[in-house]
This record gives sequence, structure tokens and C-alpha cells, in this order.
Amino acid sequence: MGQALPDCPVALVVEDDDAVRNLAAAVLEETDLDVIACASAEDAISILERSDVNVALLFADVRLPGAMDGISLARTVEDRWPEVRVVVTSGDDARDDARLPKEAVFIRKPWGALDVLVQAEHATLAAARAA
Repeated sequence: MGQALPDCPVALVVEDDDAVRNLAAAVLEETDLDVIACASAEDAISILERSDVNVALLFADVRLPGAMDGISLARTVEDRWPEVRVVVTSGDDARDDARLPKEAVFIRKPWGALDVLVQAEHATLAAARAA
């Protein structure tokens, strides 16, 4: 976890809780996506800006440490990397948050592995069509 193969689509997990981050990464490792996990939106932006990483799926918690929360991260990704499938998760119901990007998918915690895997499949198919 943490290293992506060149040109292989990546699931980027952004979660400050170590246990939840590791669980999400473990679920996503069962897909065709490579997985990179980090704890902050700022770390995620650094990964997204790398030319050697092809992020297909962003899976981010709403509450993150630092200046940018998960919804701000999702909005930034939608603006700068519109081809990335964005999934936002929280224990609070953020579906009605006006800041949530229109194309983002919201999954309430505790999420099930199947819900995450379905979103990974959508991201994998979209990445294959774009290639």
C-alpha cells in the first residue's frame, strides 16, 4: 500500500483514522485498482498532482485534519481532475451539504465493503474507457 504501478489506475483513500483507513485500503486492494492511502487532503492533493499516478477513485472522509476537509477536497478534485470518481464518507449525513459536488457519491459510515467495491468497479470501468 502506498506505491502505485505506473499507468495502473489508483484508488486514493483519504482518512485520518488509521483503523478505518487501513480497512478501506484492504477492501480496495481486492479490486483491480492499486491503493494509496493518506491521512490529509493536502497529502491527497500532492499525490493527485504527481504525473506518475493515475488516480481513478478518491475515497475520502468528510472530517480531515488540516486546512481542507473532505468536501473541499472533493470540490477541488471535481474542478481539477473531473475524470476521478469521488466518493465522500462520513458518520454524519452530508448528502444535503450544499458544498458536496454534484457528481460526488456519498456513503454514510459505517459503510459496507460491497458499497465501496461497487464504487471501485465504476471507477475501474471509467478508467478503462478513458485509456
